[in-house]
Amino acid sequence: MSTTTMTASTSRTGGMTAEERKVIFASSLGTVFEWYDFYIYGTLGAFLAKYFFSNVPPNVGFIFALLAFAAGFAVRPFGALVFGRLGDLVGRKYTFLITMGLMGVGTFCIGLLPGYATWGIMAPILLIGLRLIQGLALGGEYGGAAIYVAEHAPANKRGYYTSWIQTTATLGLFMALLLILAIRNIMGEAAFGDWGWRIPFLLSGILLVVSLWIRMSLNESPIFQRMKEEGTTSKKPLTEAFGQWSNAKIALFALLGATAGEAVVWYGGQFYALFFLTQTLKVSATSAQIMIVIALALATPFFIIFGWLSDKIGRKPIILAGFLLAALTYFPIFKGITHYANPKLEAALAKSPVTVIADPSKCSFQFKATGTEKFTTGCDVAKSTLVNLSVNYQNETAPAGAAAQVKVGDQVLSSDSPDFAKTLTAAIKAHGYPASADPNDINWPMTILLLWLLVVYVTLVYAPIAAWLVELFPSRIRYSGMSLPYHIGNGWFGGFLPATVFAIVAATGNIYSGLWYPIIIALMSLVVGFLFLPETKDVDITK
Repeated sequence: MSTTTMTASTSRTGGMTAEERKVIFASSLGTVFEWYDFYIYGTLGAFLAKYFFSNVPPNVGFIFALLAFAAGFAVRPFGALVFGRLGDLVGRKYTFLITMGLMGVGTFCIGLLPGYATWGIMAPILLIGLRLIQGLALGGEYGGAAIYVAEHAPANKRGYYTSWIQTTATLGLFMALLLILAIRNIMGEAAFGDWGWRIPFLLSGILLVVSLWIRMSLNESPIFQRMKEEGTTSKKPLTEAFGQWSNAKIALFALLGATAGEAVVWYGGQFYALFFLTQTLKVSATSAQIMIVIALALATPFFIIFGWLSDKIGRKPIILAGFLLAALTYFPIFKGITHYANPKLEAALAKSPVTVIADPSKCSFQFKATGTEKFTTGCDVAKSTLVNLSVNYQNETAPAGAAAQVKVGDQVLSSDSPDFAKTLTAAIKAHGYPASADPNDINWPMTILLLWLLVVYVTLVYAPIAAWLVELFPSRIRYSGMSLPYHIGNGWFGGFLPATVFAIVAATGNIYSGLWYPIIIALMSLVVGFLFLPETKDVDITK
């Protein structure tokens, strides 16, 4: 495409051209598939633990599978550096062709990879290697797609145009959940658990070919093409983006004032909501996934609505409003989800509170690195039993050397008693704590409504973020400049949210205490964004 065909600095009141629709469709479609690839790993973590970490106990294997998932998040900023530099040197189009290819091949290979029983230790090593490739690729994909669309868009419609890209992460999760649900129901749980879990990974091969074919037909971004023709592209984009304080401070404020808060609201409203339903409230995986899918489907149009609105009133007020609403309402929303999804658990928490009374020096941090560690003190047995039963508990300090006790309602159990774990389990059940959520008790409309509200918060903070980041950075270092803060925010602040929240809950014994993590980060971004980040909707991004 020549630079005279379409310029990003031109305002236009009419509808999209055919070329613009093609740009948005191709960029969005490829990114949907990349997010799909990423999410099927997280959704199928239990099966990956079973096949690739079968040398350790199941609960430890699941932790290892989650750590492998987290490894993909950890390397995303490095992918942002590698592919951000490449995107500023050789172009937007070719860079996100490479990232998509790497992501798709990595996912397809996971579907073919033999398990631990066949390949031994090489199986989990290769799995982690493929996850690292996926994380690196995703670190370069988003920036390329967002910039490519923004640099094609009319100046007064960048929020609206890039909001289509913002739907891709949610649509990728939607596609992953829907496909997994369909395959499980068609095959049955036994066949799916045996080999059917590989099908979603293998289907990514088809998606990869389609996405590559569509993207190959695109032209380079008009802004980058013009810079290339004029010889004004950056020769050292990383040095220019992060070695000069005038640019580096923008990246720092973009991280702390925008992407960190956006990430915790995004992951809190979608990923952690699913985790909370299944792991804390013990709602069946199928029911939880169906409710999340419905909430996603109902809320996804708001990405477009808030993207369009950001062209009218600005990016900043919409995103900051999302931070504020999440911080103010997360506790009542998640408590409401407990009320409507597992009322028996809520009743038990109120009527029969549990307290662990123990000498802190006798309480271990129960992380099993190899699966062979033994935690046998009374405090350790009490807490591991309660965690396995998903019971909320308070901690109380006992005198030094005293035997650990657990108070369930008015009943007090001592760790010195025979069969302490079995006795504690029986007491928990006797006091009304359910082993799982009763399907007949779930108020589906109200639970879905609350889940929908969480996703609406996601659309508030996520819909305008691409346009905001693109507009913050000069065109010659835009790919490098925006990719790093975006992927540190989403890869680290957001990607580690489930593990961080789980650790806080385990340490405090309160099923809601982990929510302080996303609330504090959202409030930090609210303050930093308000004080240090400018409104950008009217800037000229061709410079």
